Amino acid sequence: MERSTRQRSAIRTVIDDAGRPLSPQEVLDAAQAEVPALSLATVYRNLKQLLEAGEIQAVSLPGDSPRYESAHHDHHHHFQCSECQRVFDIHACPGDMAALAPRGFSVESHELTLYGRCADCAAPKKKAAPKRAAGRAG
Repeated sequence: MERSTRQRSAIRTVIDDAGRPLSPQEVLDAAQAEVPALSLATVYRNLKQLLEAGEIQAVSLPGDSPRYESAHHDHHHHFQCSECQRVFDIHACPGDMAALAPRGFSVESHELTLYGRCADCAAPKKKAAPKRAAGRAG
């Protein structure tokens, strides 16, 4: 891996601290708090280098661009919110999937993604209070 830079350090920290897989745009938005001049091209370049170094891993979901998370996670699965599109870690696994495979097949690995609405999106939305007319109370 190339020398460590302030940009790469900020990107690595954002991914490590996120607790969930992040899109390149989410990485950029968060890392700009530390490095305001950071560009999306720099994020992509550093993601590639961090992947090659084995420090992060890509999370690929069907029909979606890869997201990135720390490579230091144990086996886990993911949940994608159908409203905000954020992806979250699920730190549980239903276990051995061999019984689901057709007879004579050998399961070597598995990935499981749940879809629905995250807690933020599923929460009832508060309606704005009606505006009061300006004027004298009478």
